[in-house]
Amino acid sequence: MNPTKPANFKQYVSELPSTTQKILKQIRASILKFIPGAEEVISYGIPAFKLNGRFVIYFAGYKKHIGVYPVPKANKAFEKDFSFYKTSGKGSIQFPLDKPIPFDLINKIVAFRIAENVKKDSIKEMDSKKK
Repeated sequence: MNPTKPANFKQYVSELPSTTQKILKQIRASILKFIPGAEEVISYGIPAFKLNGRFVIYFAGYKKHIGVYPVPKANKAFEKDFSFYKTSGKGSIQFPLDKPIPFDLINKIVAFRIAENVKKDSIKEMDSKKK
């Protein structure tokens, strides 16, 4: 991949193999359909989506997998779903390129992240009203 930071999604995927490009475009379309008001950005050199000013999800293409970040760590609701994939303690999951991409699981992660952000915003708002 080009060592310079890509300016947008199109530039990011242009450096990747065509198979990876196709998968990333499908993931992007799936996320946009799920959260049509999301803002597309490049952050840390990879595609990401923000909603209401907060990051929801990042995703990236690699030689043998697609990475998605952050994902719920140690969450019972995701244990079974995540058991089929490599995850890290830092909140990432890897979807192998040689297996079907679980778009429903990605949308489930996105929904969880949106709910998490709403909860954080509510707590922040309640704290500011206490002052």
